Amino acid sequence: MNLSLEQSTAICSLLADASRLRLLLLLERHELSVAELTEVTGLAQSRVSTHLARLKRAGLVQDKRSGNAALYSLAPANDEINGLWAVLRERLDDTQLRVDRERAEQVVAQRKHGQTWAESVAGRMDLHYSPGRTWEATARALIGLLELGDVVDIACGDGVLAELIAERARSVTGVDVSPTVIAAARKRLARLANVEFLEADMHRLPLASGRYDHVFLMHALSYTREPQTVLREASRLLRPGGRLIVAALAEHRHEETMRAFDHVNLGISPQRLRRLLGACGLEVLQCRISSRETRPPYFEVITALARAS
Repeated sequence: MNLSLEQSTAICSLLADASRLRLLLLLERHELSVAELTEVTGLAQSRVSTHLARLKRAGLVQDKRSGNAALYSLAPANDEINGLWAVLRERLDDTQLRVDRERAEQVVAQRKHGQTWAESVAGRMDLHYSPGRTWEATARALIGLLELGDVVDIACGDGVLAELIAERARSVTGVDVSPTVIAAARKRLARLANVEFLEADMHRLPLASGRYDHVFLMHALSYTREPQTVLREASRLLRPGGRLIVAALAEHRHEETMRAFDHVNLGISPQRLRRLLGACGLEVLQCRISSRETRPPYFEVITALARAS
């Protein structure tokens, strides 16, 4: 069958992804559920589901119900794609693919009927979806423990954090340099009387000193060449005993990612962040790498907590 340029580009795009190739090779040998594919590949469940949806739309995989789960397998030959896949398939040989096959054999061998959902994902529950079990739901439950007082959210974006914490704060002031995101934030949270948004530069904040109980700098430092200035401005806003909460990318070497997300630096080290916070006259209660992403390029995130004297 002859293909148009658009069709051939779509097929090449579909097969030009290592994760999708891994899934195809596994489903060529076994019928596997999303949970089993997640266990075998180590990919996040959401990614596995997204890849399977694309492959199913292209006619490369099919599914069938088995109890409460859907089992996926390779679909019968698709004339438009099968020729290219066959050529690619016979030349594929990689250590990762051999490891995947071994893991799949173990998963199939260890299948046990009658397990509960929790038992089937024990040890890797964070990779699997369960109704209502999300990080947002968990955060909202835990925030109920807090009394935040007056809050500033620097580089607030379109108000995601403000919305999350508003019911536990006396007031929330979001600040961002972009008029577009400030407009979106105001529209999003217009219903909340204790939330306001200001268009301003985080290096020169038009806010009164010593008025706020908590100041958040959530990934704001990626957008400055002057982190000391931003931290000094943030600390200036705090009442005695007020706290500054910082989340920032740890040092990395991925310049393309930096440019893609408009970052202006390559992260910061915990040691340097601790020094800068101390130079602002703050007591540093915590400053460490607190998380590492599970997919390449494995970005790490620093969280810091500091208190005004």
